Amino acid sequence: MEIVICPTASEAGKLGAAAIAALLQRQPEAVLGLATGSSPLHIYDELAARCQAGEVSFAQAKGFSLDEYVGLPSDHPETYHNVIRRDFVHRVDFDDSGVHGPDGLAADIPAFCASYEEAIAATGGVDLQILGIGTDGHIGFNEPGSSLASRTRIKTLTKQTRIDNARFFGGDIDQVPTHCITQGLGTIMAARHVVLVASGTAKAEAVHQLAEGPVSALWPATILQHHPHVTVLLDEAAAGRLQLTGYYRETYASKPAWQGL
Repeated sequence: MEIVICPTASEAGKLGAAAIAALLQRQPEAVLGLATGSSPLHIYDELAARCQAGEVSFAQAKGFSLDEYVGLPSDHPETYHNVIRRDFVHRVDFDDSGVHGPDGLAADIPAFCASYEEAIAATGGVDLQILGIGTDGHIGFNEPGSSLASRTRIKTLTKQTRIDNARFFGGDIDQVPTHCITQGLGTIMAARHVVLVASGTAKAEAVHQLAEGPVSALWPATILQHHPHVTVLLDEAAAGRLQLTGYYRETYASKPAWQGL
């Protein structure tokens, strides 16, 4: 796990975008795992600017969203199908039909979840997975207590997650769905490269547990300690609880340029 501490969240986003642009230059048909929420927005802003400047193209790429609320109408602005298109997909040259996401209105949710796993596998798997992290350490919607080997499935959202997400629903927690479909921790671990981005003091404890705590279902993101290629991009505030900041800064400053992220 590589920890990169940046002066600002914007700078962290630029690094994440650069890693994705480099991947697409090497592999135009790459498969991206797409996260919603506020954490990846700086990455998406930078990628949109690069695409508009002709520096990167998503025309041959494919995407798979991490999660989706269960039961929201398809025209609701906060379905993640709509959010990822508003925040990213429709700002670049992605083929809309090449971006897939969980179906929160599926009549048979277990069958859909199995088919979603099959669809990811059929593309050859995710080359680069973008992640945020919740204040309670969840990634995707894998809440505390999730199986570390879990696959795509339905989950009940914790009250804390619903409180955190109420800002997208007019501040009314009662409007936030209680269930979601999410890629599992085992699904996320199958990605070849994971880029997790976090900013702000509210994420500092979760980041500390992610990087320096024991691997535990109480902090689901800690499973990433077992992944062979994880890049964690932080602003100063999100890095505020880390104990080894000096070492992280030193190793990144002396990193050979050819390694990239």
